[in-house]
Amino acid sequence: MSYRAPVKDMLFDIQHLAHIDQVAQIPGFEEAGLDTAQAVLEECAKFNEGVLAPLNVEGDKNPSSWKDGQVTTTPGFKDAFRQYAEGGWQGLQHPVDFGGQGLPKTIGAACGEMLNSANMSFALCPLLTDGAIEALLTAGSDELKATYLEKLVSGQWTGTMNLTEPQAGSDLALVRTRAEPQPDGSYRIFGTKIFITYGEHDMAENIVHLVLARVAGAPEGVKGISLFVVPKFMVGKDGSLGARNDAHCVSIEHKLGIKASPTAVLQFGDNGGAVGYLVGQENRGLEYMFIMMNAARYAVGVQGIAIAERAYQKAVAYAKDRVQSRPVDGSINASAPIIHHPDVKRMLMTMRAYTEGCRAMATVAAAAYDAAHHHPDAGVRQQNAAFYEFMVPLVKGYSTEMSLEVTSLGVQVHGGMGFIEETGAAQYYRDAKILTIYEGTTAIQANDLVGRKTARDGGQTAKAIAAQVALTEAELERSGSEAAQAMARRLKAAREAFLDVVDFVAGNTKASPNAVFAGSVPYLMLAGNLVAGWQMARALLVAQALAAQGEDKAFMEAKATTARFYADHILSKVPGLRDSIVEGADSVTGLALEAF
Repeated sequence: MSYRAPVKDMLFDIQHLAHIDQVAQIPGFEEAGLDTAQAVLEECAKFNEGVLAPLNVEGDKNPSSWKDGQVTTTPGFKDAFRQYAEGGWQGLQHPVDFGGQGLPKTIGAACGEMLNSANMSFALCPLLTDGAIEALLTAGSDELKATYLEKLVSGQWTGTMNLTEPQAGSDLALVRTRAEPQPDGSYRIFGTKIFITYGEHDMAENIVHLVLARVAGAPEGVKGISLFVVPKFMVGKDGSLGARNDAHCVSIEHKLGIKASPTAVLQFGDNGGAVGYLVGQENRGLEYMFIMMNAARYAVGVQGIAIAERAYQKAVAYAKDRVQSRPVDGSINASAPIIHHPDVKRMLMTMRAYTEGCRAMATVAAAAYDAAHHHPDAGVRQQNAAFYEFMVPLVKGYSTEMSLEVTSLGVQVHGGMGFIEETGAAQYYRDAKILTIYEGTTAIQANDLVGRKTARDGGQTAKAIAAQVALTEAELERSGSEAAQAMARRLKAAREAFLDVVDFVAGNTKASPNAVFAGSVPYLMLAGNLVAGWQMARALLVAQALAAQGEDKAFMEAKATTARFYADHILSKVPGLRDSIVEGADSVTGLALEAF
């Protein structure tokens, strides 16, 4: 089946949960109201449904290839990227000063989901370019901005993020790539970087590598890392491309999924040193790189939602078409489409509820980002920044772990045919696996949630979010419907469990770190579940009110039913997670190492 963008659901979240009308009151976003969101999303859907989605299976069957230092992408990708750039999609969220459209993240995130649902391997190229743009906007000199930003924003050039090395992995303190200062103010870069997404390809004129390296004499560890721009082709003062830089792709990886996306091993400096230009100040590279990583982590969470949506659509289409067995209630006296069977409905509802819950959470986080970066009131910016920063590990960690369960269920709905590559269900499962790993594994997201986002402020941000959840509980209780009452009970139990865990984390991270970090990933999953459930509760209230007014009744009733399912079958897991975190550390750490 072909992909159909869930524009109506996206617009529901943008309007009723993220409050696009309030975003449009922020200076610079005045034209970015609901009408603009709808027009942009509908146009984006056409491009992704018509151009990128048909290339997805081809990319899996005929992935990018490497020969003699050159990477050739899947047939059709180069032309699709040309159309993507010409449509202005790369610059959607970026400043008009550099040729972008300057739209809020609240709209851009929905477009990002469509892009990744249609073709995740393709979408990784613009995803990394977005991160490079953000880093240069924040820390780049005026000269670097003038040289690179307009071409990156237009999609004429693409960007990469070069952190990992063979010996370093996620431990960036071990980075060995070195940078030697030159008399003209540039640097010569020497070293090897691995796992570089779109580090080499044939879709754009130039590739702008952002590279972590050490300058001679820099402090040991992460405090001695600097960030450099290293272009594939040198750029003249007039913006024209010159000689090839000493940065070369020596191989690409052969992967479980996202096969069309070339994952490169890049060698810098085999022929005298790659020319690089310092971003910001020496020894502050990790600080700048985190700008890219934070943008990428949110975007990877959106990838999880995107691949879950694609798997759900595929599973629904199969379940409506596949005829097998009579319904257990005798409603049909013959073999029927499997969507009539209760357990198939349970699987499909699980897929749907997880996807909608995480989409709602990500959309609300995007609106907080917009306020945090652009609102004229400093207090509002600060409050939204704290909320958004707390959300990033949840959007990244919970949404990607969710995508594994959803894509696995997609295979299960297909039965034996799901295990056959020709049906396409398996590709989504394989593609989803990387999402819990790159841009920081789920454990790294959980460590961030524990240390920076909870223990550091004594749980104050977490408790402020819980207070907002309690307000929604009160609204549910006042609404009077059975579904709202049920949601209120589940939400209250989840919130109380969350608060117990927050107190445990805040109170024990220093004194008993092993006990806390033994439950760090379960804490992330608990928090993500609560926040997604909270957004589904808000959606339930809106949907019931609008259905009562006769507005798009079928859609609103389906939304309310999905929210109730989330409460009964997903949010209900939270108290058990609380027990495993607060009371289960000893059994995690108790086994002697030699017994493993």
